[in-house]
Amino acid sequence: MAKPTYGLAEKLDKATLVNMYRQLVLLRKFEERCAQQYALQKIAGFCHLYIGQEAVAVGTEFGITPDDYVITAYRDHGQILTRGTPPGPVMAELFGKVTGVAKGKGGSMHLFDIPRNFYGGWGIVGGQIPLALGAAYSSKYREDGKVTVCYFGEAAVNQGAFHEALNMAALWKVPAIFICENNRYGMGTPIEVSSAVTQVHKRACAYDMPGVYADGKDTLAMYEAVKAAADRARAGEGPTLIEADTYRYRGHSMSDPAVYRTREEVDQERKLDPIPKMRDWILSKKAAKEAELDAIDEQIDKDVEESIRFAEESPWPPVSDLYEDIYVDPIRQHGDMK
Repeated sequence: MAKPTYGLAEKLDKATLVNMYRQLVLLRKFEERCAQQYALQKIAGFCHLYIGQEAVAVGTEFGITPDDYVITAYRDHGQILTRGTPPGPVMAELFGKVTGVAKGKGGSMHLFDIPRNFYGGWGIVGGQIPLALGAAYSSKYREDGKVTVCYFGEAAVNQGAFHEALNMAALWKVPAIFICENNRYGMGTPIEVSSAVTQVHKRACAYDMPGVYADGKDTLAMYEAVKAAADRARAGEGPTLIEADTYRYRGHSMSDPAVYRTREEVDQERKLDPIPKMRDWILSKKAAKEAELDAIDEQIDKDVEESIRFAEESPWPPVSDLYEDIYVDPIRQHGDMK
């Protein structure tokens, strides 16, 4: 197979390439252990794994800055980890423990880390897209130089919220990047069955914004697409729609046996696994040696194991927490309104 060719990614230093690999491995190993903990009934409720889609989140994160905003749907473990949130509080949230990122109240689908500008974790299909529009508009209004990244699946593009938000985003030229993680199956429905236009990036022309196809199984390709979109947004040129062509190796959620696709299809897609691809690129560039990458794998194993120990040993939320964080007190929030 011919080696891919890149532009901006060719200029990345060795430390950055190795850090990308570290992030990819963290996401994969964290999700694999989540599957185990779910089977052991340590994780309850819905649990949507990111296995196979890691290149999208990792490539995106390196194309933006820590000051930028990120908002996503319910398949959110990967995105919050790439933001730099430690695995311990994320695993604790999945366990429903008080030390979790949402105090044990959000679970797998509703992860938040506001200090790291990660704004969820939303369960309604497409519901986060208008919220991202609002965040991006606030940056435009305040002229703070921040970009908002919004992730969603391909099933969300048939929701009215997608059309309304992208229309307004283009009209107002807000600094936003809309990333459709097209893993081909909205739950179990192939995109060919649900959509007349199956190439999602082509829908951008309806909103007079760039529509970009990106290989979502290639970390560096995602980095380049997102970096270009972020530069464009910061220059005041408005939003971009990126279609990240990706694939999930597991079902829609842990309760999904994925009988709507063949084993042969999944095995074929595994040949495009983003982690070996990134490893091969690093070795070809002599950015690291095999032993160094193996050491990263071993350390990530320990880090994820420690996150499980942290989650298991953390306390459950007290019953009194049921009555907290329900309403925002407008007086306390904004001062005396008289």
